Amino acid sequence: MYDLVLRDVDLVRPGVEAVERTDIGVRDGKVAAIGPDLGPATEVVDGGGRLAFPGVVDAHQHWGIYNELAADTETESRACAQGGVTTALNYMRTGQYYLNKGGEYASFFPEVLAAAKGRAHVDYGFHLAPMMSKHIEEIPDLVSEHGVPSFKVFMFYGAHGLHGRSADQSSFLMIPEGERYDYAHFEFVMRGIQAARERFPELADEISLSLHCETAEIMTAYTRLVEEEGKLTGLEAYSASRPAHSEGLAISIASYLAHETGLVNINLLHLSSRKAVDAALRMAGAFPHINFRREVTIGHLLADFRTAHGIGGKVNPPLRDRDDVEALWEHVAAGDIDWVVSDHACCRDETKFGTDRDDVFVAKSGFGGTEYLLPGLLTEATRRGLAPHRVAELLAANPARRYGLRSKGDIAVGKDADIALVDPDHRWTVRAEDSESTQEYTPFEGFELTAKVTDTFLRGHHVLDNGKITGDPTGTYLPRPTA
Repeated sequence: MYDLVLRDVDLVRPGVEAVERTDIGVRDGKVAAIGPDLGPATEVVDGGGRLAFPGVVDAHQHWGIYNELAADTETESRACAQGGVTTALNYMRTGQYYLNKGGEYASFFPEVLAAAKGRAHVDYGFHLAPMMSKHIEEIPDLVSEHGVPSFKVFMFYGAHGLHGRSADQSSFLMIPEGERYDYAHFEFVMRGIQAARERFPELADEISLSLHCETAEIMTAYTRLVEEEGKLTGLEAYSASRPAHSEGLAISIASYLAHETGLVNINLLHLSSRKAVDAALRMAGAFPHINFRREVTIGHLLADFRTAHGIGGKVNPPLRDRDDVEALWEHVAAGDIDWVVSDHACCRDETKFGTDRDDVFVAKSGFGGTEYLLPGLLTEATRRGLAPHRVAELLAANPARRYGLRSKGDIAVGKDADIALVDPDHRWTVRAEDSESTQEYTPFEGFELTAKVTDTFLRGHHVLDNGKITGDPTGTYLPRPTA
């Protein structure tokens, strides 16, 4: 007797080219059997030949950055389920935004966990950013006591604002007087993470550092040039103010620091341009002992600064020109990109735009998009001839493996029964009003997609039923590695 049987689904598995018509049996939240004509179950769902994808591991989100964390956990996890996302990993730090406080993670992180507890409709975890020297000392405890093996550096924060050029970073960072958030700090973060890898050798493969690679000095200079010339407006102006070579330079610096410190697990986040990926591949060639992972976002794969719907598409790094979008897809097809994420950061209309809705340099950075992650990637992948099993690798298996989500990332016996049913022939138009997110706009407004997530299952719980959120929140915090 199964708790749930999904009948007549086309099973999509990472690493398996053939799509197989079969049944999936679930017991106690795990996949218990895969095969035809499975026995009776408490709940039976007719898949009707829809694709059954592993639940998406959206490894880059930002719950609580612009809204209260407790509220974001509830609403944005609902948007996750709409997009077939069953696990959301969120970047979190001290300083302005998020909880709007500094201090040690020993007191800060329990507040984070308490705010999110019992509110999520999908499973979730956190990456943490060591912003000050004390945080580096806390890395072993974060790994062993809280199950946080993944960390982040924002390479431009020490001298450039979150939303544009800024001279006031001290109050933004909320770090102790006399400390600096600079290349030396990044080096010491790397040394601290490598020390943790050596202290916990059984976890070493799943302890990593992620980097937002942009160069503050380049962006500050180019922002001034763009503003003074006044020739460009909107998202094109923002892209020019944060040029692609600032990504390439930061990637090169980060890679050499990884080499210097012996930290081999490096994740290069949201690569947005041809130059960024070129730099990442050059560094992989220069330092073959570094185990690089390369990430892109669904926003950078679907939209450019001309096709995005208004300056709501402001994000860091910026949306680029169409040539960069095509370059990213070339690298996806070539296997140079390891995973795709949403970089979901719900920023409501009144917060995003402020008083001047036309000034891109006044608007806040970041937007939501997790609800479009699987349908958007599958739509474009199908058009470009990328097979479904590659989509499963990019959205589930690869990030799960890197980030210690051992029970996630595949539909296989013994794994968590995290499953997204997708109609691959459902044509629909993106409308912000249809999203469960509290963000009232989307840069994808009006985009035509040809795949639709109809149902999402989290450990066998039916959390999205025929496109509608159902039931109470059943998501839990995931100390990593998961069993």
